Amino acid sequence: MSKPQFVYTTYIRTTPEKLWTALTDRDFMRQYWFGMDIECDWTVGSPWAIKFEDGRIADTGKILEADPPRRLVIGNWQNQFRPEMKAEGFSTCTMELEPAGQAVKLTVTHVADGQQFINSVSSGWPRILSNLKSLLETGTVLTDAKADLEVGAKA
Repeated sequence: MSKPQFVYTTYIRTTPEKLWTALTDRDFMRQYWFGMDIECDWTVGSPWAIKFEDGRIADTGKILEADPPRRLVIGNWQNQFRPEMKAEGFSTCTMELEPAGQAVKLTVTHVADGQQFINSVSSGWPRILSNLKSLLETGTVLTDAKADLEVGAKA
């Protein structure tokens, strides 16, 4: 039986190196991740955590693969603030970067042990990646869904 998954592909007018930096630079990420703080040194085996602005931990995991500027895999990803999603277990997120003319094809594949987590990332990733694309191409984010994230954090 296959696990629930979510796949999202977008094309971003940038270089693989700039996109890799955007995916791994803490200050840059905060701009398109709605103020969330991602703590990691991006080396294989390193812990990875997403924190709300007030310091609460949202999600944790560890880096399974880091092949700049081509592939990044975050494994043991687990939600920490919603008991029902934490109880579902873990997920793995793979980000693949491929040159595509003057753009980079970014494919995010998120595979989880449980459907609730996939339902959550299925609404989160499109907003995050749309912001990333807009920020890289225009210098501004497309949407500020911080209120949605805060509501989810309190649920």
